[in-house]
Parts: sequence; structure tokens; C-alpha cells
Amino acid sequence: MQRLRFWWRAIRVVEHLGTGATITLYVAARTALGLRTPWLPTVVRWWHARLCRALDLHVAVEGELAPGALLVANHVSWLDIPVLGAQARLAFLAKSDVRDWPLIGWMAGVAGTLFISRGGNQTTELTGRIEEQLAHGVPVVLFPEGTTTDGRALARFHPRLFAAGQRPALRVQPVAIRYGEGRQPDPIAPFVGDDDLLRHLARLLAHPGLGVRLSFLPPVEGARLDRRRLAEHCRTAIAGRLDLVTESLPTTAAQTPPADVALGQAA
Repeated sequence: MQRLRFWWRAIRVVEHLGTGATITLYVAARTALGLRTPWLPTVVRWWHARLCRALDLHVAVEGELAPGALLVANHVSWLDIPVLGAQARLAFLAKSDVRDWPLIGWMAGVAGTLFISRGGNQTTELTGRIEEQLAHGVPVVLFPEGTTTDGRALARFHPRLFAAGQRPALRVQPVAIRYGEGRQPDPIAPFVGDDDLLRHLARLLAHPGLGVRLSFLPPVEGARLDRRRLAEHCRTAIAGRLDLVTESLPTTAAQTPPADVALGQAA
């Protein structure tokens, strides 16, 4: 039964990737001819949702996505992107390494992913590109840890990535992602260290069924906080929702924003 499940899922994923490649080729051809693709965001969201179904991810959503917000999420796996992307039209900020992934990197680029290089001083350029997406009402997802973790702790949130979140009237929304049904995070879901994409995918295909809890937390007005305080607030909010020990967070009086900064907390 387990082997049958593995191969059935594998067939579905391969077919789905082929479908994505066909769509991407079509979009690239239209773009080269100067033709518009206004339907692309809808197709991208459908593609993410269908991938989640092919992998048998059971996603439970708590809270609501704030329209046009800068979303700040913890980062556990490449699965974070389809899990989030299935919820709404979103733009993602990803490491430039993803661009080199076979097929997936190419598809991500055509879908509008914003890539950031390791160690590159790109704050001004990235801020401009993020603000352009937000100005069109498209929420942008940041993974400010800059790497993935095993879900048992949060790495430092890099404040420089929060520069775009300080635009007047812009809301910044923490998002907590947890894999697993029990008290401990699922050990298969994390994509960490020197893990290989194909080996990780094989483990997922053999998984009996992966539960995911996606929590959209109360947004804050980014302009009311400096970048460091904004990063610390988002990190504290996500850690609290994931039931992570507070000792894993830096001790600072700026972790809790003023009462008039948080939005929706009284609701």
C-alpha cells in the first residue's frame, strides 16, 4: 500500500510539473511577442494548490490574509511557497539559488519571483521592486531568516529586509507555518542544510500525509516601527504562535510594539 501511494503521488507530481512547464513555455512565448497574460496570477495560484493536493498536504488556515500587505513568514521548506501561494495572488522574495533549480527555478522566474543574492547589498533595489508589487495591491512574502530551519526554533530575522515595510499606510503581517499534526514539528518537512531536492521530494512522496497549519497573525503598521523593532515584533509573534520557547529569542525591550501599532488585536 505504501509503495502504491508513493508511485501514485510520483506520477501526479511529474504530470503536474509537466503541466507547469507547458504553461511556462506558453507564457514566455506570449511575453516575447509582447502579448499580455492577465490570467497568469490565477493560473499560478491554481498550480500551487494543485501541487499541494498532489503531495497530499492537508493545509489548515487560521486568520485572514491582509490585502496588499507585506507578509513575513518563518521558513521551513520549499513547501512554504506552494502552501502560501495556494492562498492568494502573492509575490515571493527568494534566494538566487532557487533560480538555478532545474525547471522549478525557471518557472519561478516567469511567475514573477523576486530573487536576492547571498551577501549582495541590494536593499535599495529590492525595496523598490517590493514596493512596486505592493503598489499594485499584490502581497509580497519575505522569509527574513534567510535560510530554512527544522521548525523547532527561529533564526534571526534580518532587519534590512523590512525596509519596504516602512512605507506609510503599509501593513506588515506575520505568518506562522507549522508542519505536523502532533506537538512536535514534523521531521520530514524541513528542507535544511545540504539536503537534496529530489531526495527530499522522495521522502515526501512516502509520507503518509502531511498536515500543515498556516496562521495569518494580526498585522501591524510598519511605518510606526524602525526596521529592527519591526523584525523583532514579527519574530516574537510567529514564535508565540508556534509555541517556541521565548528563550530562543533575543532579549530586548522593543519586542512588543506600542498598543496603537498593532491592528486587529482587539477584534
